[in-house]
Amino acid sequence: MEIWINPACSKCSSALSLLDAEGAAYTVRRYLEEPPTADELEQVLRRLGLEPWDITRTGEPIAAELGIASWGREAGDRCRWIAALAAHPILIQRPIITADDGTTVVGRSPDAVRSLLA
Repeated sequence: MEIWINPACSKCSSALSLLDAEGAAYTVRRYLEEPPTADELEQVLRRLGLEPWDITRTGEPIAAELGIASWGREAGDRCRWIAALAAHPILIQRPIITADDGTTVVGRSPDAVRSLLA
């Protein structure tokens, strides 16, 4: 299992605590220090069944600087969104957890994290 975290994020800390309490084996990726590539983001989005705008933290200051609120949300706009997430990983919702079988969740709730442990 791999978990993408920002160490300063309380949701990430909660997810790690839950994984530890359950004795789960995982590796940590500090995605701000080791940003995912566009290809990795595409893979994660496919496994999540989401679009890039669904995992974008639109309240971040860089989102306002980029004018993300006005960006389109159609298939033709995906590349622009993915490029922004790859260039500015602070925009990526967290934590993102991928189980060994490829199942992936945005682990913002304990239930989402537990869904990978069943």
